[in-house]
Amino acid sequence: MFESQLHSLPLLKRGKVRDIYTVDDQHLLIIATDRLSAFDVILPTPIPDKGAILTALSNFWFDFTQSLIPNHRSDMTLEAVFSDRTEYEQVSGRAVIVKKCMPLPVEAIVRGYIAGSGWKDYQKTGAICSLTLPPGLQLGEKLPRPIYTPSSKAEVGQHDENIDFSKTCALIGQDLAAQVRDLSLEIYSRACDYAAKRGIIIADTKFEFGVDTSGQLVLIDEVLTPDSSRFWPVDQYEIGRSPPNFDKQFVRDYLETLDWDKKAPGPALPASIVEKTRAKYQEARQRLVQNA
Repeated sequence: MFESQLHSLPLLKRGKVRDIYTVDDQHLLIIATDRLSAFDVILPTPIPDKGAILTALSNFWFDFTQSLIPNHRSDMTLEAVFSDRTEYEQVSGRAVIVKKCMPLPVEAIVRGYIAGSGWKDYQKTGAICSLTLPPGLQLGEKLPRPIYTPSSKAEVGQHDENIDFSKTCALIGQDLAAQVRDLSLEIYSRACDYAAKRGIIIADTKFEFGVDTSGQLVLIDEVLTPDSSRFWPVDQYEIGRSPPNFDKQFVRDYLETLDWDKKAPGPALPASIVEKTRAKYQEARQRLVQNA
């Protein structure tokens, strides 16, 4: 599914990956499509089954983190929303009904290893998001301790911007900013311990939070998926090189070989890249969820 087509509910928004519909005054329907974004550009080629995999993984991690923080999922079922069997089957396995929340204007990024944009920043400045790191770190190396490096949230087609902790305090207040930081680090730590036992290193990840109608902080969007995280195989990890992965970094690496300015429209993906990406997502789900 590249794009959902529902007629019984009003469409609220199409994001990079998710389509969002209004259920009622208190609830939304969030559908994880098979769209893939890279460098903040939606690519024209979907990855089959990707939406269902993201949904299964997020639901698993929402259960895993329930003791730390409530999440946006509702008790309302898809069967209660869809009387049309065709529409129900279109979204079954890739959609959740959630309680409406006010999303916070920051993305909570936690890095346990040095890679990606963090590696590029470190090479230039010796720091990531104004956090100075020890000299001499190598690509892929584990950091002395996980670091919290938030970013601003960009609209579709725009680029997120790394910001420091003081900026998040200015955006959402010091108490809430500290709560988001501390919870992000705690969730990451627990998830890393769990994943390592199943052969996966979580190099870094992104969380999103919101505030519900009672003012309580809740975990929203997706959690610890191949779209929001870097997953590396434990048995192939080696300091000094970019490891194989179970996430969309595989697609980013392919795109880096093309003559593309990283602006829309994105290039179509060849069948071989699509199938390999699909297999990586499937293996991540199998290791983390089916072997739980």
